Amino acid sequence: MTAGLDAYAPDEIFGKAYDARLVRRLGGYLVPYKGQVLIALVGLLLLTITAVAPALLTKLIIDTAIAPAIQGTVSPADGLTSLIWLGLLYFVALSARALLRYGQNMLVMVIGERAMRDLRAELFAHLESLSLSFFDHNPVGRLMTRLTNDVDALADLLTNGVVAMLGDVLLLAGAGVLLLVLDFRLALVIFASLPIVGGLTFYFRSRMRNSFVNQRIRLARINAYLNENLSGMAVVQLFTRERTTYVAFDGLNDDYRQANRNAVRISSTFTPLITVTRAATTAALFIAGGAWVLGGSLTVGTLVAVWQLLDQFFSPIEDLSDKYSLLQAAMASSERIFRILDTRALITDPAEPRELKNVRGEVVFDHVTFAYDDKTLVLRDVNFRIAPGESVAIVGATGAGKTSIVSLLARFYDIKKGHILLDGVDIRDLRLADLRRHVGIVLQDPFIFAGTVASNIRLRDESISDERVRAAAEFVNADKFIEALPDGYDAVLTERGSILSVGQKQLIGFARIVAFNPEIMLVLDEATSSVDSETERLIQDALPKLMEGRTSIVIAHRLSTIQHVNRIIVLRGGEVVETGSHAELLAKGGTYHRLYELQYGLRT
Repeated sequence: MTAGLDAYAPDEIFGKAYDARLVRRLGGYLVPYKGQVLIALVGLLLLTITAVAPALLTKLIIDTAIAPAIQGTVSPADGLTSLIWLGLLYFVALSARALLRYGQNMLVMVIGERAMRDLRAELFAHLESLSLSFFDHNPVGRLMTRLTNDVDALADLLTNGVVAMLGDVLLLAGAGVLLLVLDFRLALVIFASLPIVGGLTFYFRSRMRNSFVNQRIRLARINAYLNENLSGMAVVQLFTRERTTYVAFDGLNDDYRQANRNAVRISSTFTPLITVTRAATTAALFIAGGAWVLGGSLTVGTLVAVWQLLDQFFSPIEDLSDKYSLLQAAMASSERIFRILDTRALITDPAEPRELKNVRGEVVFDHVTFAYDDKTLVLRDVNFRIAPGESVAIVGATGAGKTSIVSLLARFYDIKKGHILLDGVDIRDLRLADLRRHVGIVLQDPFIFAGTVASNIRLRDESISDERVRAAAEFVNADKFIEALPDGYDAVLTERGSILSVGQKQLIGFARIVAFNPEIMLVLDEATSSVDSETERLIQDALPKLMEGRTSIVIAHRLSTIQHVNRIIVLRGGEVVETGSHAELLAKGGTYHRLYELQYGLRT
């Protein structure tokens, strides 16, 4: 096994197989459907009655219809009449059980799926509300597992586990009561096997748990490894690492096979031992019951009825043992899901938000200090003011803190010290939606959603008309490449826009800005750092039009893209070290001058 494969295992939680706290919390999702749940519980009770009723009817058929006719205490005709009526009742009982089981399964499935729909919707809405710092520390694959696999595990518990276990308990209790009613002695013979069954179940339960844990961890490693390597297949093939990658996967795959084999071995041992115990109990039942029948203290009908109930007694015990892994998986899944739901957003709306009317677009960073991890400072006592409608560029070496300014301005993160003011109001006093509605951001690699080009520009906001979408694309010079696509604005883009170049994605990002028309500012985050010359020309033509009438902050690696701005702010090590126009900063011969020389190889 290669080193470091534990990195492919997600945050697995394997607590108690039954946690009352989690069960109560899960039960809360059934409250809206309590009427249907009550009907399902009544159905379980009726199912239990129809499950044990055939045994009682069997006793009556033998003892009141067949045996008296054979013994001559009743006429064959009377015996046949009783047999017909009891046979019809037997048929009715079995038919009623089949119908009840169908209705029960359908009802429970509907309840479980609706409850899980509610849970999945709540989980997704909660994820949308969390701060970006949460997603910095939680991989997307792990969160996808919570929304899919973990919710499915809970659905299995509600649709197959809980009802089945409650039914098993009721059937076990009903069979036990009827055994005692039919014959106390035969009931004791059957009950004598319970310590053996309980001991086997307790012994194999811990082994099943360990096997379950091993299976889950190894399967998680396989899923994570597949996700990583399939996503990075271009790199694997480019550096001819196919064989090495295959060997590592083969090791993970073999580990999973070994875990499954151990699980099969345990199950294959447990089931036969229970079967042997049942066989021994059946043999003891017939030996003791047969002796009592021969002695005249027990009827044949009672013995056959008890033998028939033996299956109703052992089947729930075996089924409950089989449901152990299902219950444990559901408890682990619910623990992980509720851990996310209990995570509080770090960035929230203020208790008494202020409102901005007639936004001018003045931005002030007042002694701002910021760190992502509370240790390494990214910005140190940053001060600057951007006047309404002014265009400002922020430049600096990698890691100087440029992108952090954009993130802080949109309040994706909160600062540690100082204030960020919008038209004189601290952005922490504004609702997040109010603040972000006025901020337009084009990232270095704009995210493209699966869907049409038009839906990616309007971002599924149907209030933005097709005409407005087309006008926005034309405004930023994106219409030419869009209309060249097979279906134009209706062309379907795959996830992340794999058929588009980086520059084309950025032009779609610009079109979004125009379509949504942010009222305060346009924030561009290194939007021209990875494009070809032709696309850069299109972007350079669109930039002045986009900036007109807006407070604009341009963050770019290419200094040629920001020479037309009103002012340039230079960052170094998270601090503002220079400010001025392009010509003024070159004349100073400072940090900006060195960046310019490094980028263009010039000596001025």
